[in-house]
Amino acid sequence: MGSSAAPPLRPRHPVRTALIAAVLAGLIGGVWYWSDHLAPPSAAPGAEKKGRKGAGNSHPQPVSVAAARKTDIRVWLNALGTVTPVNLVTVHAKVDGTLLSVNFREGQMVRAGQLLARIDPRPFQIQLDQASGQLQRDSALLDNARIDLARYRQLLARDAIASQQVDTQDALVRQYQGTVETDRSQVDNARLQLEWTRVTAPSSGRIGLRQIDPGNQVHASDANGLASIARLQPTTVLFAVPEANLAAIHHGTSAHDALHVEAWDREQKNHLADGQLLTTDNQIDTATGTLRIRAGFANRDNALFPNQFVNIRLLLGTLPQVLAVPAAAIQRGEQGSFVYRVNADGIVTRVAVVPGAQDGDWVAIEGTIEAGDKVVIDGTDKLRDGARAEIIVPGGPARGRKPAIRSGQQS
Repeated sequence: MGSSAAPPLRPRHPVRTALIAAVLAGLIGGVWYWSDHLAPPSAAPGAEKKGRKGAGNSHPQPVSVAAARKTDIRVWLNALGTVTPVNLVTVHAKVDGTLLSVNFREGQMVRAGQLLARIDPRPFQIQLDQASGQLQRDSALLDNARIDLARYRQLLARDAIASQQVDTQDALVRQYQGTVETDRSQVDNARLQLEWTRVTAPSSGRIGLRQIDPGNQVHASDANGLASIARLQPTTVLFAVPEANLAAIHHGTSAHDALHVEAWDREQKNHLADGQLLTTDNQIDTATGTLRIRAGFANRDNALFPNQFVNIRLLLGTLPQVLAVPAAAIQRGEQGSFVYRVNADGIVTRVAVVPGAQDGDWVAIEGTIEAGDKVVIDGTDKLRDGARAEIIVPGGPARGRKPAIRSGQQS
């Protein structure tokens, strides 16, 4: 049985194959024509590769700079403080009794001697009347004993009675005198108890919330009292500083009448009051290694409130005409603090510095920086030593950069 060879394969759709080949040829020719005649020069393959290769070195880093300068720098000592009233008094009733009325409004300013509350005075008025009656009775007995003594002395002068009877009457007179003095003190005490039924303010200041309502029984031994009064004008702030600053504080107090103190709010954004150092404690707290200090403030606008937390800035002195840079220019790295200096050609140099006292936004420094040198204050993230920088003026165009040409204008 013989085998015959298979016939050769023939394309089933010669027309379709020819169309596909024609379309591909047309696309290739269109791409070649566009890239060779219509594409802009910047889009050329060679130009694109060249631009990418030099992109890192041809574009300088935009930065903002400020000039170092010589200025006076104030030396501040920062601390945390608590507002402490000059006087903080708890108003207590001095006698026991029923509270009839409360004559103050919570939170109001009161004056020393102002009536704050009244206690039922009737029991104390009765005690005063009893003491007064006893005084009158004993005073009458004293007067009668004195009359008898004068009569006995006349009789003794005529030898009508014995001298012993005169001496006895004289002792009786002195006895009644002592009784009368005791009665007078009882009257004064009863009158004082009656006056104490009127509860008055022991000092001027701002009164707090009342602790008891009218109709209740009050006692002199009540721990909370009726209310508390805090004197707000003037006021003080108590704060602590490390013992390492003791010498500077003593030097400042000896060189000046009083060191200047500023009080700021919790976020150190709002300046609350200006004052002065009043005194320091007589010993250092060994548990914390700090020295407690009290500063005084006039507090005329009541910006400082009792037990308020404040930030304190104590002015120790002034460094005259020292080299300073903005605080934003100080950078910190593994080798210490440094700044970026920009020369006239726009080349950045990393310069090591030693920061000192800070006064507001300026920091005193030591290093190879001179007054007038430009230091970078913004844009330091991508800077490196030897890089090229482009100085940006806030609110204006960058130095050396040409303004953009709007559409329709000729270059």
